[in-house]
Amino acid sequence: MIAGKKTYILIAAGVAVLGLLFSVMAFRTFFMSNITGEGSYLYIPHNAGYDQLSDSLKKSGSIKSMSCFKRAAGFEGLEKEIKPGMYHLKPGMSNHQIIRIIKHGWQTPVRITLSGNIRNMEKLASLLSRKIESDSTQILAILKDSSLVDSLGFNNFTFPSMFLLDTYEVYWTIKPKELLLRFKKEYDKFWNGERMEKAGKIGLSAMEVSTLASIVSEESNMKEEQPVIAGVYLNRLWKKMPLQADPTIKFILNDPSVKRILNRHLSIDSPYNTYKHAGLPPGPIVIPQKSTIDAVLNFKKHNYIYFCAKPTLDGSHNFAVTLAEHNKNARAYQRAISRL
Repeated sequence: MIAGKKTYILIAAGVAVLGLLFSVMAFRTFFMSNITGEGSYLYIPHNAGYDQLSDSLKKSGSIKSMSCFKRAAGFEGLEKEIKPGMYHLKPGMSNHQIIRIIKHGWQTPVRITLSGNIRNMEKLASLLSRKIESDSTQILAILKDSSLVDSLGFNNFTFPSMFLLDTYEVYWTIKPKELLLRFKKEYDKFWNGERMEKAGKIGLSAMEVSTLASIVSEESNMKEEQPVIAGVYLNRLWKKMPLQADPTIKFILNDPSVKRILNRHLSIDSPYNTYKHAGLPPGPIVIPQKSTIDAVLNFKKHNYIYFCAKPTLDGSHNFAVTLAEHNKNARAYQRAISRL
């Protein structure tokens, strides 16, 4: 009887020890942190298999124990439920947490910032491809899809005006067409009733305002001068005078680094040549900042018809009502350039 009780106690103790060991192993496998350092970002493309996922995790260098992760992944059936996306593997995350976000597709949003001089769709496609799964070729095909562009209310010339320089949060797996519709949604939100009313008062459509803003933005990055420059161009438009905007010639030349516009450049046959053709060019020459669009909508009322860079060469401008006054300013600027 005593021997039987001892055997029972030993068996019970063994079971308890095994249970404890199993609990420790289970805790370590599923709930103990398995991320090293500051963590990393995991990218899982569409149609990625379990082996590709494992390789990506291994290469990230953020997993403490791949064998431990694989045990947990096998038990939770991750192989059959891998969702594509970009996932932030944060410090302190357990295998259970990692597997859970991948199985449910709980992606971390990526931030797309449109900034700088975006002059064409190729540049835009290249910029976007750095932030989402689709490559630049796939994105450019959508950006140049004329039927899609038309359905959004634009044409190939005016289309750049749909994009606003800003930061957008999207998922890495977003499709190019979905991203395009997101930009259109933000465009519609920006062009609210107040802005549309202001555009109507100056006789321009929203796209035309963006086109003019693109010229103003290339003339000066000084915020306080942009409404004044916008006023100059609007005065010219209302007087049916050619805009004679040098940035449009640089756009035709496809060389923003050009410092001086020569007479031979002014005869180039292009709808963007504002020396040959009165009115606005057919579309933006660059994607302007929101603040520059607002500078056009809130232009400074004055009688100026001309402007010229100041001889101080600090980026500011002198403004003039008469051609004689403008020529005087221009000579002063040319003397300053010659001294260099």
